[in-house]
Amino acid sequence: MVDPTGRKANCVSVQVATGRASSLPWGLITTDAELIDRVSAGIEQVETLLEQAAHSEHPLIRESAGHLVAAGGKRFRPLLTLIAAEFGDPITPEVLSAACVVELTHMATLYHDDVMDEAPLRRGVQTANARWDNTIAILTGDFLFAKASQMLADLGPEAVRLQARTFERLVTGQIDECLEPGPGESAIDHYLGVLADKTGSLIATALRFGAELSGASPAVVDLLTRFGEVFGVAFQLADDVLDIAGDMEQSGKVPGTDLREGVPTLPTLYALESTDPESARLRELLSAPITDDDLVAETLDALRSHDAMDQARATARRYAEEARELLDALPDNPARAALFALCDQVHSRTV
Repeated sequence: MVDPTGRKANCVSVQVATGRASSLPWGLITTDAELIDRVSAGIEQVETLLEQAAHSEHPLIRESAGHLVAAGGKRFRPLLTLIAAEFGDPITPEVLSAACVVELTHMATLYHDDVMDEAPLRRGVQTANARWDNTIAILTGDFLFAKASQMLADLGPEAVRLQARTFERLVTGQIDECLEPGPGESAIDHYLGVLADKTGSLIATALRFGAELSGASPAVVDLLTRFGEVFGVAFQLADDVLDIAGDMEQSGKVPGTDLREGVPTLPTLYALESTDPESARLRELLSAPITDDDLVAETLDALRSHDAMDQARATARRYAEEARELLDALPDNPARAALFALCDQVHSRTV
């Protein structure tokens, strides 16, 4: 499926009960036509809010802030906010604002991440740091954080407090990613802690916003928040596996992107922990960023046949199963079934 900009959309076609086909981002599988209609309409409204939030009277800010909004994306976090709202009064104005807030926050972190990773491309277009420079990219991310804060102010002090705690964890995770593991801490445990902060915290907040602002019960709010925390780690671990084992058509990015940027992932960390002599060459390759195309290809081939991949797949599935078990206590409705399907999607992405 291709969107109007020519990029391959990250969606799965869904056959609904009425017989017509529809789709929602990132493989959200459901046969409930009303749920699809509500969430699809909600995503469209969030898209409009994002465009409005990225607008500025300053021409350069307007161009740089709108740059990543126009590039599109899975809108996965707003989707989760809308799904969580199905456990209360769905798609209220407050829920839509919160869905926009989590996506603005996510996009702001991407501007900053691209500076740190010196990434040239994001969502198929030049990154802001490549098109302008690091200063413009960083300040554009700050601008989007400011816009998110403005929207939060209308949602009340508890929403502001939740966002502040989430932002603290995002920053903590980003700093920890730059540091070595602490005394007595394994590289694997350190990495999983980074993912909980960098990815799990915002996904948990996306679900919590939807549940709380829709009036869901405290028990449901708690379950969805815990689900988001665990599922967020599984979500990122599946991406780690795809960066090695997937292809451009499947993952939407060139395999080995993380290798080229020197970004640690779970398969590479498991490979580095191996002690067998046959892995010596692979450990040597993984000891630094790999920029040579032939060396990237050699590393990918070695990783794909290494036990590290099976270990990474098993860990991703363990987190997905833990997230799935949390869903058992939720009310039985189409939204819960859709969240179950997302857990299954993690499994399929690690095959």
